[in-house]
Amino acid sequence: MFFWDATTIILLPALLLALYAQSKVTTTFEKYLRVPSRSGMTGADVAREILRQSGIYDVSVEMQGGRLSDYYDPRRKVLKLSSEVYNGRSLAALGVAAHECGHAIQHDVGYVPLALRNAIVPAAGIGSQMAFPLFFMGLLFRADTLMMLGIMLFSLAVLFQLITLPVEYNASSRAVAVLEDYGFIDRSERGAVRAVLSAAALTYVAATLMAVMQLLRLLVIAGVGRNRR
Repeated sequence: MFFWDATTIILLPALLLALYAQSKVTTTFEKYLRVPSRSGMTGADVAREILRQSGIYDVSVEMQGGRLSDYYDPRRKVLKLSSEVYNGRSLAALGVAAHECGHAIQHDVGYVPLALRNAIVPAAGIGSQMAFPLFFMGLLFRADTLMMLGIMLFSLAVLFQLITLPVEYNASSRAVAVLEDYGFIDRSERGAVRAVLSAAALTYVAATLMAVMQLLRLLVIAGVGRNRR
């Protein structure tokens, strides 16, 4: 939620990084979407084979609409791949498919940061929805308790973003490793896959920075509000 005042400048670095990250992931994905992998396999084929060779037999691979809408659902144990990734034979498609497999592998081996992130999803969702209404009610009625409650709730959303970073980077590391170890890419293709996954990871860095800066902004506004009374 955005509102404009003098403290908006605090968000400027995060806004600039977010714009750069979005541009970077789009251009990088487009670039390597046109580069076919030497294996000639589709993203769906690679995903199923990675899961099989990792000993994971209870995760399904399904296609869905949208672009860069790929994700792993740990509750339903399903890998959702966009059509460009599911049917694609490019290095970008293989990289994204393997990244989502990385999350399934994390889930299977009990990777602690993923378990923590999944555990706080409900609280973080409530926090992100309720934080700003409570904060601004407190600011409007000069109720410090409400402002601090809003800040505490938003802190849950910030914590979620902070935990997400190692989860995403670890999934990308696993993706590159399994693609090469299982022979889906060779050494000459590794750099391209890493470029795609690094660009995608930058969007999570931008989201985390935005959350941290927004929290800092709320703290500044709360402090200014108290000092003016």
